[in-house]
Amino acid sequence: MTTTKHRLVRLLASVTNEAEAHLAAVGGVDIIDCKDPAKGALGALCHDVVAGIRAATPAHLPISATIGDLPADPERVLEAAAAMAATGCDIVKIGLFPGGDALATIAHLGRHLARETPLVAVLIADAPRDGALVPALGEAGFAGVMLDTAGKDGRTLRDHVSESALRAFIGDAHAAGLFAGLAGSLRLAQVPELLALEPDVLGFRGALCRASDRRGSLDPAALAAVRNAIPVPARTDGRTLEPTL
Repeated sequence: MTTTKHRLVRLLASVTNEAEAHLAAVGGVDIIDCKDPAKGALGALCHDVVAGIRAATPAHLPISATIGDLPADPERVLEAAAAMAATGCDIVKIGLFPGGDALATIAHLGRHLARETPLVAVLIADAPRDGALVPALGEAGFAGVMLDTAGKDGRTLRDHVSESALRAFIGDAHAAGLFAGLAGSLRLAQVPELLALEPDVLGFRGALCRASDRRGSLDPAALAAVRNAIPVPARTDGRTLEPTL
């Protein structure tokens, strides 16, 4: 009998405060993501909260932080991303929402921030997507790209994107030199099929919370269930989310 080996996947857990960050760290997550679910799909935490989470979390554990649900305006996004980077977080996540000029925003961030701060773009799965964005992210020097959902209405990423389209997204990201992440109300039961797609990151919030309420608090039992479903990655394999990238 042969055993199929898949790419080792990193578990990203979104947290709202230092207490949740501690719980996530103790629970063995690979990346702690700072986000305020009450402010939208990629709602931003206050800068002092992000700085506190970074200071209170073991240095080897990467901290990412979202900048909020902003339109793709080059100057506005750059200002928000630079301000979040100044908190000391290791990775800044930038949602590319419909409207505005995403390509100009990507290029602007590439010229002014990507060389000094690891940037991850978040593409919106439940909206039309421009196929030119992923190659542009690679050219601009971004570290990675994720798919997430803007609508938090009970549907998941898999309700919006087919398996073949997810495979194509991951392949395009790797071809552009980016790590590829999947998020969007992902559920514990979906983990096996998501692992088979071989992304680099799987991101969770609701599935880690009591009663699967993304605005509620993290539940240690739910976190443990998701952690147990995702093999723990070796620190030296393949693409990495270490701050040095």
